[in-house]
Amino acid sequence: MKLLEYIAHGAAGESEILVNPTREVRRIGAGGRMSLVVVHATAAPSSLEVELGEGASLHLVEAFCGEAMASCRVRQAASSRCEITSVVTGSAEADYAIDLDGSGAENTLRGAFIAGGAERVRFGLRVSHNKGCCTSNSVVKGVAGGTASCEFNGLVYVAQDAQQTDARQTSRNIVLGNDARIVTKPQLEIYADDVKCSHGATVGQLDDEAILYMRQRGLSEAQARRLQIEGFVRDIVSQAGSLSDALAEELTAKLEEL
Repeated sequence: MKLLEYIAHGAAGESEILVNPTREVRRIGAGGRMSLVVVHATAAPSSLEVELGEGASLHLVEAFCGEAMASCRVRQAASSRCEITSVVTGSAEADYAIDLDGSGAENTLRGAFIAGGAERVRFGLRVSHNKGCCTSNSVVKGVAGGTASCEFNGLVYVAQDAQQTDARQTSRNIVLGNDARIVTKPQLEIYADDVKCSHGATVGQLDDEAILYMRQRGLSEAQARRLQIEGFVRDIVSQAGSLSDALAEELTAKLEEL
């Protein structure tokens, strides 16, 4: 896995690095900051819990491969901010539970998964707005080829007193061929009336016209397909900070297998 080589040579900068953790707990005090990189490369189960104090911030990057099974729970106090970038290349189970427990808390999650062959991916996400005036924005993109089977389960929960909630959740997916499958299930569960909430999901094919356009300019069909998929997930990977280039290489290598 080239990502581990990048990390070994210091590409993660000042981030704390966890490789194949089993159970980890982190607490960020009021006003504190943390940058965390987690790499899951084995089939062993893993869990990560992070608590953010008032005004604290977290930047979390997670990479999944090797049939990893991992869960992540983030609890956020008032005015805290959390950004998560999650990239899955191969069979994996990734579960995220976000609890916005204090007014003014913000959470952004960007995820991408790519599966081929007979691989299986399950990506779960629950964002709970337990207090008012909180904001969340989640975008998860998936690509499946071969006979791969992938599933996205998303839920935005808004508690009764969580007024002035602003929550968005989007699932966008591309299926390559007739044998791959992606099932997406975004949901809203709202018990407050002064909210702005939205969710959406799409599952489609590559743009044939765009592929034809690129082939007319000298690219092979395989190159054109790969470039289109790379463009589809680039905005996710680009948010991984110092590891953006390493994750982009992982995705490129994966696309060459499809």
